[in-house]
Amino acid sequence: MDGRELRARAAITGLGMSEMGRIYGHDAQHFAAEAVQRAIADAGLRKDQIDGLLVNPGVSPLGGMGGVGLQNYLGLTHLRLLSSMNCGGATANVMVQYAAMQVIHGLANHVVCVFADAPLAEGRGGGAAYAGMGRPTRPSGMGGLYPAFGVFGINAHYALAARRHMAMYGTTTDQLGAIAVAERAWAGKNPIAAHREPMTLDDYRASRWVAEPLRLLDCCLVTNGGVAVIVSRADEARDMAQPPAYVWGMGQGHPGDMRRKGWDVETQTGAPMSKEKAFAMAGIGVGDVDVLQAYDCYTYTVLVTLEDYGFCAKGEGGPFVADGKLGPGGSLPTNTGGGQLSAYYMWGMTPLSEGIIQTRGQGNERQVAKHDIVLVTGNGGILDHHSTLVLSPNAG
Repeated sequence: MDGRELRARAAITGLGMSEMGRIYGHDAQHFAAEAVQRAIADAGLRKDQIDGLLVNPGVSPLGGMGGVGLQNYLGLTHLRLLSSMNCGGATANVMVQYAAMQVIHGLANHVVCVFADAPLAEGRGGGAAYAGMGRPTRPSGMGGLYPAFGVFGINAHYALAARRHMAMYGTTTDQLGAIAVAERAWAGKNPIAAHREPMTLDDYRASRWVAEPLRLLDCCLVTNGGVAVIVSRADEARDMAQPPAYVWGMGQGHPGDMRRKGWDVETQTGAPMSKEKAFAMAGIGVGDVDVLQAYDCYTYTVLVTLEDYGFCAKGEGGPFVADGKLGPGGSLPTNTGGGQLSAYYMWGMTPLSEGIIQTRGQGNERQVAKHDIVLVTGNGGILDHHSTLVLSPNAG
């Protein structure tokens, strides 16, 4: 079975986004509640109609065990589904997949999927919130090799991945810069993007090194805020307040990272595994994709994702993006809200939220005219987890 029988039987019916950016004085639960309330209103539902809650916490605490703390904070009393989930930036799509299966099979009717985080504090740089991630407190065994050789934190790990791609295929920093420039051009059309000022390749080159070969403008933002989406059955979605974003395809890929000879997660991610199931369910090929919302914690993540989905051959991602095709007016509109590099960093909810906006046709100045097939990708860990959603405004 290829899952085709599940195509378009569930839809995303609500989208809520809190205030986000350098917003101080609130915890993650506050942002989650704001996002959920806005999603419920967006869908035209009442709170007592919500019977599922899936929670993705960031680096800030969010609701305690299994999401029950957030449930109580929100005052949700009729839940048939409750869980807290975390596979990093892949989680948003994964939550939608679990929610879709629940509503398709009648185990729930309207499931909220929410991510919220509040890592920023006044007087502290954004990087400080993530400084300890990827650094083992007591490294042992093979895990001790990284700190022994001075590799600490997430930036360094992604820098190693980008450097390996450069060594194998001749990829350049200017090609990574073309991704950052394209996303900034889109951000200029998004009124809620954190950075809307124009950026040139020279501006990119002038930004400081973070972990060579990655510059500051290769790296995502850090943001306080929350995003929530609601998943409903397709037959109900047609009569709800917003144009449905039908879930045509969904998949996951978790290859693991054995750190053995021949195991190359840096340039061979879980995307092909995830894509295979999602594209078969949707009945599409890569050439059918109109709009791409690619997870972009770093510019390199976008590049390797393009290769692993087959938009170009392995190793050709650098030349593929260099001509500006990802930006406004390009042949493959990508991260049309500015992405995590220039708009806001809500983990996998960043590409998902913009994917919903484009699918609905509500992107205003940045709306892509042809948006029948919108591809949303998620990435978690150090390229350890991958997830895929194929969205469409069409019911079948």
